[in-house]
Amino acid sequence: MSVLINSKTRLVVQGITGKSGSFHARGCRDYGTNVVAGVTPARGGEMFDDTIPVFDTVIEARQATGANATMIFVPPEFAADSIAEAADAGIELIVCITEGIPVLDMMRTKALISSSKSILIGPNCPGIITPGECKIGIMPGYIHKPGNVGVVSRSGTLTYEAVWQLSCRGLGQSTCIGIGGDPIHGMTHTDALKLFNEDTATEAVIMIGEIGGSEEEEAAAYIAEHFKKPIAAFIAGATAPPGRRMGHAGAIVSGGKGTAEGKIAALQKAGVAVAKTPAEMADVLIEKMKSCGIKIP
Repeated sequence: MSVLINSKTRLVVQGITGKSGSFHARGCRDYGTNVVAGVTPARGGEMFDDTIPVFDTVIEARQATGANATMIFVPPEFAADSIAEAADAGIELIVCITEGIPVLDMMRTKALISSSKSILIGPNCPGIITPGECKIGIMPGYIHKPGNVGVVSRSGTLTYEAVWQLSCRGLGQSTCIGIGGDPIHGMTHTDALKLFNEDTATEAVIMIGEIGGSEEEEAAAYIAEHFKKPIAAFIAGATAPPGRRMGHAGAIVSGGKGTAEGKIAALQKAGVAVAKTPAEMADVLIEKMKSCGIKIP
């Protein structure tokens, strides 16, 4: 099983005719994702690679193809409106890859999404993949293998590192979700953990966080009360100086809040096995799984 996407997902790509949009649309299609449409205003009626119809609007694409997910590669100044357009069209899953969207734009869009039936992943994220079935995003598909470990992360590159470690140790993944590193974004760690908790085929989870914000502490509170599956975590940014943004726009410690130490302490109190370095993520999870009686391949 998987969460959110599978082989039946029907994907539309907003910004499919741009350089990045076209490149990654092909990558998703070649992986096996059912890319049914593209959207670029004023380019409606064209065909992308002679096989994928392009529409002027998302609602036209949805009505014509039955698309239920979208991948957004639109410049930052227009990306928030593109998210809103997808939600207005009734797209169930919105994956926004674009980075650099103004915070005020995302505040308005986050409020709109919260009152809709759409689920937003991102922005500034690598996307989501169910190995062997569907890829929506920019992750290297070849490092993934089907299995029973869920992965949720604020960092794209650390997601890839965790996945590669798992695959090399014979542990496949159910679904991997990169939620993004911007201060205002859609899906949170807790949202993803709830999905993995309900997925009977997901036996264990790796959760990757970083300094800034309080979402990891909120996830720890959820884990302590509700999450019964083995979970390992890593928190990036332990050596970051206070007040300085490190990498992601949301990765900043200020006012004594959002520190790596505080997040690690909260997770450990909730029973999460926390890796000290990125190189140990899979090994720490394996030990946790063994202690819970789960057989390792």
